[in-house]
Amino acid sequence: MSNVHVIDHPLVQHKLTLMRRRDASTNSFRRLLGELAMLMTYEVTRDLPLQDIEVETPLELTTGKVMDGKKLVFVSILRAGTGILDGMLSVVPGARVGHIGLYRDPKTLTAVEYYFKMPGEMQERDIVVVDPMLATGNSAVAAVDRLKELGPKSIKFVCLLAAPEGVATLQQAHPDVPIYTAAIDRELDSHGYILPGLGDAGDRIFGTQ
Repeated sequence: MSNVHVIDHPLVQHKLTLMRRRDASTNSFRRLLGELAMLMTYEVTRDLPLQDIEVETPLELTTGKVMDGKKLVFVSILRAGTGILDGMLSVVPGARVGHIGLYRDPKTLTAVEYYFKMPGEMQERDIVVVDPMLATGNSAVAAVDRLKELGPKSIKFVCLLAAPEGVATLQQAHPDVPIYTAAIDRELDSHGYILPGLGDAGDRIFGTQ
């Protein structure tokens, strides 16, 4: 678990608790997820490199530090990853965006890919993969497998909630990929849902069933 980072900031935990509520509306759930994603972005990007540039203040010329957002790629696992992606882009609007379409086979719980679109020159980029739930871990492993084929500089995985089973699966397959999450819940049920969890994140974001 040394490569797992639980972001326990009070604001993150407060918003997560509100999202767990069964009676939270679609609008409320979506708004809270965006806000929580923005807060998590600060921790996820903490170690990104900076470069010095000259900037002219109203009083004099000085040197400041900036991050090259174009070297950062947020990769959303469709469809639920969109909820985290929007919040992160509010903080780092210059980041590039990739999409991976995966769905979970209801019988085997394995990930099936149906879409893959990435920016060019991925060898020069740092990747942050976003998906609200790290449940079985099969989708996360499938996504990282595909992304490693492109040879990026680094990969991180960001989720709202994780199950111990999902953490173990992703760490076993990719021990070099750090996991950032707001909470690690108790377990998975027989259908592969996180308990206590917050339900199906995609359905709650988009108001579907």
